[in-house]
Amino acid sequence: MKNNIVKALMEKGVKIPNPDSVYISQDVNPDRISGENVTIYTGCKIMGKNSLIMKGSQIGYEAPVTLENTLVGKNTKLKGGFFKQAVFAGDNSFGSGAHVREGTIFEEESNAAHTVGLKQTILLPFVTLGSLINFCDCFMAGGTSRQNHSEIGSSFIHFNYTPNQDKATASMMGNVHQGVMLKSKPIFLGGQGGLVGPVRIGYGCITAAGSIIRKNELKNDRILLSSGFKNVSLPRQFYIYKNVSHIFNNNIYYIAGLICLHAWYKHIRPLFVYDDFSRELIRGMQDNLDLCIKERIYHLKNFCEKLNLSKEILFSKTKDKKSRSILIHEKAMEKIKQAEKIFKIEIDNKNLNKAGEKFIRVIEKKINRSEKKYISVIQSLKTYDCENGTQWLFDIEKKIINKLLI
Repeated sequence: MKNNIVKALMEKGVKIPNPDSVYISQDVNPDRISGENVTIYTGCKIMGKNSLIMKGSQIGYEAPVTLENTLVGKNTKLKGGFFKQAVFAGDNSFGSGAHVREGTIFEEESNAAHTVGLKQTILLPFVTLGSLINFCDCFMAGGTSRQNHSEIGSSFIHFNYTPNQDKATASMMGNVHQGVMLKSKPIFLGGQGGLVGPVRIGYGCITAAGSIIRKNELKNDRILLSSGFKNVSLPRQFYIYKNVSHIFNNNIYYIAGLICLHAWYKHIRPLFVYDDFSRELIRGMQDNLDLCIKERIYHLKNFCEKLNLSKEILFSKTKDKKSRSILIHEKAMEKIKQAEKIFKIEIDNKNLNKAGEKFIRVIEKKINRSEKKYISVIQSLKTYDCENGTQWLFDIEKKIINKLLI
């Protein structure tokens, strides 16, 4: 028997072909589900007061979908699986077998095929994921359109948990200050491959199929290949970190990039609000980004706390307090205290300079001349305007990294 919310949704125009099979919890607000060309198929569950479904969306076409506090932008197709506290900005598609958890943001026209697992994952417009992928704790940008987009090949994995049991492993493909302008070359991560986080990859790079990438590639337009290991057995050293500066600095770059995106979401995204649904969608993107920043700070702090034991073990082996490894350990432990304060200040700051204010005025003028269509407005920006916007965001990033890198 249909519950009251299912009945209310059908009365406002939501298509529910098999209403007796659909579960909608009592905390779901029917006013946050559009009645315009929305279809909820057999076996679906929708839960949570923050759940939002905009016009033109389809839920559960291939298999039942569970939505918990997930925001679904217009014309989005979630075909089967589990989605919790994720945000889809619109015109997205996600195949069946999904397992998508909190902190995930799919910006406009980004997509995934079947059997993909994500958490704390941010994809800028057009990024496409193949099938059988685990891509948690990542940011990816690149591409100028659906025909020229960054892509991850099938059976790809981001290794985001270490033998020392930390997750200071977030990886960044591209960057925020250029990526949001939708003018960068696409990145391609070859199928049956992986990344050992944290790493950073430049625009235009390709990783060969089957390659496991362990090092940064900050040059653009490179082909990255990795060969397999020989059969070797070595004694294992527990609780020791040997690549502290690589881990610490990559985390600083990642968090600084998210704080750039925070400024973009604060000053640019709200300019494209056109009704209550779009306002709530932008708010959801802001909330999820805040969650991602907190998550990364937490894991970086946890990593730095583990360095104390690592330093003690190294000292017991070398008896040299001034060895390079021990000094880097100490520098990271000292910098994290400063980092927490700087991150909070920059998140709370207005973070607008002359270049940023000029860029905002350009966006406002373009919106006044056209509809509030995010992709088409950003794509129409002239090179000079993009350079202003990029400089504004890059200045935010530089202000952070210049104080914190070791």
